[in-house]
Amino acid sequence: MATLVCFHAHPDDEAIATGGTMLLANRAGHRVVLVLATKGEQGEPVEGVLDSGESLGDRRTTEAQASGEILGAHRVEFLGYEDSGMVDQPANDNPDCFWQADVNEAATRLAAILQEEQADVVTVYDPHGGYGHPDHIQVHRVGIEAAELAGVSRVFWSTMNRTHLQKLMAESPEVIESMGEERTENLDRETFGMAEDAITHAVDVSAVIADKRNAMAAHASQISEEDFFLSLPGEAFAATFGTEWFVAPAWPRNGGEFITSLFD
Repeated sequence: MATLVCFHAHPDDEAIATGGTMLLANRAGHRVVLVLATKGEQGEPVEGVLDSGESLGDRRTTEAQASGEILGAHRVEFLGYEDSGMVDQPANDNPDCFWQADVNEAATRLAAILQEEQADVVTVYDPHGGYGHPDHIQVHRVGIEAAELAGVSRVFWSTMNRTHLQKLMAESPEVIESMGEERTENLDRETFGMAEDAITHAVDVSAVIADKRNAMAAHASQISEEDFFLSLPGEAFAATFGTEWFVAPAWPRNGGEFITSLFD
């Protein structure tokens, strides 16, 4: 059996982007490791969730552990960097944030985990981090270099299928309503996910969609029941999140069918 390492920027990213893939890997007998670059300290907590005196970083660490358990992660690790915040925010300039980290130094930290785990498969984000978040872009840079340092050849970019979401939005009014104006406008940006013809792998996670939703819900400090991610009706939720999309630049589709597993 193989070892899958999913590298993410903040707690909750793993549930949204690769949660189903992680759980399916676990159920197939593979070892699953979740590595998070930061604790997500710059997130905006849902009102009333934090206990008195509780830091957001501590709460999100606990939530990551709970999500990891739902998704079958055998190990959850943090690289030790601070959350950089959204693009062009003052937190981007924090010398301890992930965006400011030396790429080689951060990659060396991650490579040590990959080597210890004898990783076979690694997931990162696409080059623009899915939607341009500084920490997500840095995950791509650091993850690619770490895989090279550790000698891991099977590296996949986790992304969003922009073509699929645009079609879904056009056909499903409830998706438009739940997404809100800002997310809807983002779909027209070329730095939001990737076009379908650039995507190589499509992992059907519909068999574990309820577990994926539960993993999202475990991040209660960030995702409320009224949030886009959890407010979708069941069928719309499955249509939106029931497939997880990846790019393997070494294996172009050339117009053929999607590859359906990261382990083939």
